[in-house]
Amino acid sequence: MAGGPLLEVADLKVDFGTDEGTVHAVDGVSFALEAGEVLTIVGESGSGKSVTAMTILGLTRGINARIGGSVRYQGKELTTASNEELQAIRGDRIAMVFQDPMSSFNPVHKIGDQIVEAILAHRDMDKAAAHGKAVQALRSVGIPDPETRANHYPFEYSGGMRQRAMIAMALALEPAILIADEPSTALDVTIQAQIIELLRDLNQERGLSVILITHDLGVVAEIGDRVLVMYAGQIVEQGSLDEIFYDPQHPYTWGLLGSMPRIDRERTERLIPIKGTPPSLINVPTGCAFNPRCNYAHLNGGASETDRPELLDTGNGHLVACHLSPQNRRQAWENDIKPKL
Repeated sequence: MAGGPLLEVADLKVDFGTDEGTVHAVDGVSFALEAGEVLTIVGESGSGKSVTAMTILGLTRGINARIGGSVRYQGKELTTASNEELQAIRGDRIAMVFQDPMSSFNPVHKIGDQIVEAILAHRDMDKAAAHGKAVQALRSVGIPDPETRANHYPFEYSGGMRQRAMIAMALALEPAILIADEPSTALDVTIQAQIIELLRDLNQERGLSVILITHDLGVVAEIGDRVLVMYAGQIVEQGSLDEIFYDPQHPYTWGLLGSMPRIDRERTERLIPIKGTPPSLINVPTGCAFNPRCNYAHLNGGASETDRPELLDTGNGHLVACHLSPQNRRQAWENDIKPKL
């Protein structure tokens, strides 16, 4: 669809059958990705971020998953696409970088050969041309002496270099969308910053659309245009970067902000942890899934325990799923939360 979103996800639901019961990993997620946009998805482990991304690429098929809703890439429905149709899109138009590059690369094959293999799976060209394209991809992500490094094995790369090589493999086919799932989590702080800077540069220089999955709001602050906050398989807040950091509307978002260290101001108090633990996705609490951990659930006349809040627009596309009245949210943010951050 010319002029429409590049990717549209509508009411996506992903359930997994287990011996203990049904895991409701993704429960009604909807969002759109515009061309050239960086969309960040943030939340604790188990919030459904990675399953959402994997389902977009069809990677949850065949693992006892029940999938509902819609995923459209340039208007083409992916949830009902054949495996062959998905294979043509996966890696070529939508590529993904995983958290652990050491397990993503085959340890007994050279990095360059693995990138060449990915290229030849989608492009009709000879091996020499594919090798040249692989070397160029390594160069584009800042790998020094890429001609030599292409002939090295994964264990000969540092953690940061392996992650760059993984990004190079993803970019070798010049996809329209890059999904990066916790791409900097296992790296030290300096290397993390370099990887995030690389993704930002790729977005700005190539117009690459990026979906960045992270649990770290500090990472979000460095790169995001728009932010989805996920909890228990649901989106609880969605807004621009400024809205999420300076005018957040959901108590869970407040909790994430309160538990984030700040280096731009003196901190006289300890970080504020979110009480309790994320819920079991087999037995998600009724009503608002966050209600057992929410300090404000008692203000809603019992609705938090019985009714699931709708994701509603508070203005300018800033969406929030919360039973608190706008007045109560404003009062809590201004009086209780913001002064402590």
